[in-house]
Amino acid sequence: MSAVVCVLKTRCFLRQLLPGLPAAMHRSYSLDVSAPLLRTQGYVDGRWISAASVFPVLDPATGQEIVRVSDCGPAEAKQAVDAAYKAFHSWKQYTAKERSVLLRKWFELLLLHKDELAQLITFECGKPMRESLGEISYSASFLEWFSEEARRVYGDIVPSPAKDRKLLLLKQPVGVASIITPWNFPSAMITRKVGAALAAGCTVVVKPAEDTPLSALALAELAEQAGIPAGVFNVVPCSRESTPSVGRVLCTDPLVAKISFTGSTATGKVLLKMAADTVKKVSMELGGHAPFIVFDSADLDKAVGGAMASKFRNSGQTCVCSNRFLVQSAVYDRFVEKLGGAMDAELRLGHGSEPDTTQGPLINARAAEKVLHQISDAVSRGAKVVKGGKRLDGSFMEPTLLADVTADMLCTKEETFGPLVPVIRFNTEEEALAVANATSVGLAGYFYSQDVRQIWRVAEALELGIVGVNEGLVSTPEATFGGVKESGLGREGSKYGIDEYLEVKYVCFGGLKP
Repeated sequence: MSAVVCVLKTRCFLRQLLPGLPAAMHRSYSLDVSAPLLRTQGYVDGRWISAASVFPVLDPATGQEIVRVSDCGPAEAKQAVDAAYKAFHSWKQYTAKERSVLLRKWFELLLLHKDELAQLITFECGKPMRESLGEISYSASFLEWFSEEARRVYGDIVPSPAKDRKLLLLKQPVGVASIITPWNFPSAMITRKVGAALAAGCTVVVKPAEDTPLSALALAELAEQAGIPAGVFNVVPCSRESTPSVGRVLCTDPLVAKISFTGSTATGKVLLKMAADTVKKVSMELGGHAPFIVFDSADLDKAVGGAMASKFRNSGQTCVCSNRFLVQSAVYDRFVEKLGGAMDAELRLGHGSEPDTTQGPLINARAAEKVLHQISDAVSRGAKVVKGGKRLDGSFMEPTLLADVTADMLCTKEETFGPLVPVIRFNTEEEALAVANATSVGLAGYFYSQDVRQIWRVAEALELGIVGVNEGLVSTPEATFGGVKESGLGREGSKYGIDEYLEVKYVCFGGLKP
């Protein structure tokens, strides 16, 4: 098929927006993706379907419209659930090896089309191209991992207390799973859930975030090319206005057995309440407020490197992004100085398609306003702006470093989801742990120390589901992903991720007289 090219006329806008950028930025940007991968309809029961209306997908770097996508509603959501339920009865009969082979084909297609898939991510969520390419590799890795785990779903034969019976524990797929995903990792958050679901023998209905439906629809196209049967993988894109009604279908329909959601804690609580009436199996990866602790014994250069990697990936818009920086008094000033220098040397604002860009836009103007509000609050309470601090036009935000931050400031009480580094001074290990744990959420956190005894103490004491010790990037398909407290339920990835889509059935086989 011929290529579909969407040219975004942004030259004048970006010159006004970011006047300090190199001349290469003052040009138009085009999304050049082959027609089969640039889909704008819903995908239900192996068919591309249109809805009664459409909604625009915007490039957050420019505010320009990329395409318009079918705005699916409750009717399309119900159609998808019914299709998934019908397909489940045949898909669960596939052998583990057959499901494994199909997931492996899907994985290989993602790698084959990684450049085009990365473009979709960059244009619909603003992520720099190098990070988008990294996300596609990460996304594909979950399909590879769970293609292998599909063949390792083992039950048990339990020693019986009686001689005339055998006790068997069988693992079976739960059924139809509703998959509700966020915009910040529009491909990987789908494959991390769907890879496990399909490996277990479940079928799925995916509702992608309204900002980023194109990646989900491209995954559907590649799933079809891989030979995944009709109805096993369904996608219902919808606008912000249609999301509540679509979400209600996906969370209340009796044919849905499982809900997997990644997003805010507030939304997660709403979905939990909807799931309660039919007692659905639920897993949720919700909000975070990650501490990043630097102790006196830390290697400061490594700590700065870890802070840069953790904080500024996707312009600070990750659920495991470091949010509160706690630095011990003896190294506080040196850490702030070194981190400020690294920000000057390494960070470059711009459109994600530019090769030198490390910091794209935030997802929308509301996100930038939130960061600016936190900065204003901190400064009004005595914080010092060391770097940045300004909101640029559109949804661009300067990477910002704040010193002299205290625990009563807004940026230490709520998740930022933007390029803001608030640095708090502490004196003792006990003080740092008290601040780090003084929150209702507990997804991820990081700390730097070269004291082995301290490493064990702090790693065990932090109330978190994920801890990085002398490391700022920790995500991998081989390890669990999930939080404690109000950061969620269940785990994704690793050998445990597939368990979220399985039930254990006890079979007592009696009448076996010796």
